[in-house]
Amino acid sequence: MNYGDRLLMVVLVIMLLGVGVLREVIWGEHPSQPPAIPLAVPYFTPPERLDFCGEPVPLELQEVKERFDREFTVVVYSHAQVYLWLKRLQRYFPWLEKEIARNRLPDDLKYVAVAESDLLPAASSPAGAVGPWQFIRSTGTNYGLAQSEALDERRDFERSTQSAFRYLQDLRDMFQNWTLALAGYNCGERRVQDEIRRQKVNDYYLLKLPTETERYIFRILAIKEVLSHSAKYGYALPTGAGYPEVAVDRVDVVVPRDLPIQAVAALAGITYREFRNLNPAFIAHSLPQGTHSLRLPLNKGNEFRVRFETFKAEYQPETISHRVVKGDTLSGIAARFGVSTAELRAWNGLQGDTMHPGQVIKIIKP
Repeated sequence: MNYGDRLLMVVLVIMLLGVGVLREVIWGEHPSQPPAIPLAVPYFTPPERLDFCGEPVPLELQEVKERFDREFTVVVYSHAQVYLWLKRLQRYFPWLEKEIARNRLPDDLKYVAVAESDLLPAASSPAGAVGPWQFIRSTGTNYGLAQSEALDERRDFERSTQSAFRYLQDLRDMFQNWTLALAGYNCGERRVQDEIRRQKVNDYYLLKLPTETERYIFRILAIKEVLSHSAKYGYALPTGAGYPEVAVDRVDVVVPRDLPIQAVAALAGITYREFRNLNPAFIAHSLPQGTHSLRLPLNKGNEFRVRFETFKAEYQPETISHRVVKGDTLSGIAARFGVSTAELRAWNGLQGDTMHPGQVIKIIKP
């Protein structure tokens, strides 16, 4: 029997016996008795009672129960995200809890920051909300958060937290309960007021609201439940695995003119990246004119003060002039000279990105 005949015979045998029989002959498996598969995904039963800021959640209503179950299921099985929350809360919750108590607010409000930004100070949304409490520009301004081309205090964890507390308390005074207050925080107090008038209902759980707002408080409730009872749901963060609190010196400085952040960081003995991480409210390459409270590594503040006063007295920036040619863009010029478009606008009094050929653009180099 030649090779071709033998190959044809093997193929026929496979066809006749079938894959199942071959598995039994070769591997000892029986098709009617598949190997046991261990249970890899445990089922966690949602809690039967919940409250938010001391207000009970009406889980006896089937729709409310299902709305919570949806968010609870999403959160409890989001393993990577929950572990990141557990790590970050060790950095931010100790300070946040003290401030909540100092302002005589419900402790549950700390979970709002988790839901809003995952405890990331530089978080931003497509709608223009920024920072750990996701302030939009107008609300941030209304609650005292400075915003410019070079500075955005919505990113400052401490300042934005104080503004968020004032806003939340105002909403609570307006609606007389926390669930409606949080609904107003999410979609705007006017929208909630309009829906209350239209639907003749003054209860968050019974109102028809924008989809995101209808899910919002249930997501906060789910986050609270899982983070408050993390071991119950299978999460075990080892000791020391959380992110530590950042110990800093606070240094108040008066800046007479824009100063390059790279040079200011060097005065503190840190890198540009470290300075920006400690002071996320500064969003340009320069420290803008004005009075600022800087966060610096612990024990570096006193030396920095002395160096900074000498530096700002002696600092003389180099000014470069660039004549705009056809095809130039503001972003292209910024990239070419290593500055930001925000700085170019500030230095040249530009309201937008429009320039014209022949226009002279001023660039200030450190």
